[in-house]
Amino acid sequence: MKELRPKLFDCLKGYTGNQLVKDIISGIIVAIIALPLSIALAIASGVGPEQGLYTAIIAGFFISFFGGSRVQIGGPTAAFVVIIYGIVMKNGLDGLIVATIMAGVFLVIMGICHFGSLIKYIPYTITTGFTCGIAVTLFVGQLKDFFGFRMDSVPSEFFPKIVAYVKSAGTINVTATLIGLLAVLIMILWSKIAAKWPNPVMSVLPGSLVAIVATTLIVYFGGLEVNTIGSVYGKLSSSFPKFHIPNVTFAMLQDLIQPAFTIAILAGIESLLSAVVSDGMIGDTHKSNAELVGQGLGNIFSGLFGGIPATGAIARTAANVRNGGRTPIAGITHCITLTLILLLLMPLAALIPMTTLAAVLLVVAANMADWKSFIRLCKTAPKSDILVLVVTFLLTVFFDLVVAIEVGVILASLLFMKRMADTASISGWKYVEEPETTPEEAEKLRGMSKAIRVFEISGPMFFAAADRILKINKKDFTKVIVVRMRAVPAIDASAIKNFHALYEDAKREGIELVFSHVNEQPYSALLKDGFVELIGEERFRKDINEAIDYAETLIK
Repeated sequence: MKELRPKLFDCLKGYTGNQLVKDIISGIIVAIIALPLSIALAIASGVGPEQGLYTAIIAGFFISFFGGSRVQIGGPTAAFVVIIYGIVMKNGLDGLIVATIMAGVFLVIMGICHFGSLIKYIPYTITTGFTCGIAVTLFVGQLKDFFGFRMDSVPSEFFPKIVAYVKSAGTINVTATLIGLLAVLIMILWSKIAAKWPNPVMSVLPGSLVAIVATTLIVYFGGLEVNTIGSVYGKLSSSFPKFHIPNVTFAMLQDLIQPAFTIAILAGIESLLSAVVSDGMIGDTHKSNAELVGQGLGNIFSGLFGGIPATGAIARTAANVRNGGRTPIAGITHCITLTLILLLLMPLAALIPMTTLAAVLLVVAANMADWKSFIRLCKTAPKSDILVLVVTFLLTVFFDLVVAIEVGVILASLLFMKRMADTASISGWKYVEEPETTPEEAEKLRGMSKAIRVFEISGPMFFAAADRILKINKKDFTKVIVVRMRAVPAIDASAIKNFHALYEDAKREGIELVFSHVNEQPYSALLKDGFVELIGEERFRKDINEAIDYAETLIK
């Protein structure tokens, strides 16, 4: 249970007033950074802008309070935009809430069952492929608001979306486009100026917030004809979210189990990656299973309070560390600050231009795609890895993330099994000295009876390679077959079945079987199956010398 104990409780031991001040300041700064992103990501996901803040407040609190990282900041992230938008279009807001809660339940179960370490089995090629695919989809999804196209609705699929944009090209709002370009320019220049001339103001204010404030003032005082959050969504709620249990049907649960599981996997991967990155920054070690439980509770309560899926946000977590945050108190302060903004300043958010929020997400999409790694993998990785990478990327862009991850994992698993099967081999000894053969073994081999044949098995013997056991060929003069298994780390049921077949075949031809150097897992599996008892425990020898000596006695 210690692995599931929230990191907050560990951090409170020896907690000082000085660190409290640092955590509070850092939490306020991170809230300022999270504000525009939360609103923009919510709108891009097809829900109201308030729901982005609800998510950052509710999910962020539970992730900080119950999570396994000292500095993790939770909230909505760009990775979820594509899948959330698809759920909303197909199942509505109630469907999204149900999927969010289901994903939270999956995450809690994964944490309780200590699945935290299993996330590492998702291949790097898959995470790179769907991250770049999400970035492309997110980028394309912002073009309507960035250019101010007059469109009733935007299709969720990639190709129909592009076609709709082309058909609406004549409705472009030049003023909105110029405001969007100005927002992008401000964000780019702000980051460069902050890097060149660092000062307290630039370290606190993110470029996205500066761009939002500047363009909002220009549009408002200039009376420009540009869509704003208020003109599209009407009056924004400035009240705290209310607890709400959605209407659930069994058919809805069946329909949403796949996207909910995908959300859980995405949340697990992104949160644990963020925790690993932050561990390196502060010299700490997170509790992966407690982090999954915290993420799960965050998503459950986010759904119950009208929010959307959340996970650990790498950029916000890094900002927390850079500004002095060292305990979950900083994450909780970030939630309190956003709550005050929601209650006191939310009506002002209605003035923000939609093209500016689109510009913010265009920059986010450009930054989240790791194209250098994508191109490097295409140039240097094995062909099987390139196939997984490209297939995952294309499926994410042209179909959806659920299909991409499912096919990507299955394809990667099949290709991995093929590589493992290719490494497995069974070869008959030709009685010549091998590099690793000891002088004693070499002498014994030279004097060994020709009625004894030695076969060396190498690599894991599982279902994709187990058929090779049946290819152990016998000669007319063979009386004993010695099966050397020092290089077999593991076997499965298919291999055991084929060992039985080998034994029955040898028995019919009057040939004895002897096994040499059977490792722990294969021996345990054969013992449990009853194969050891079937042929006799004395036929399993600890090394090749003993095996050949025993084979000689069988001949005599």
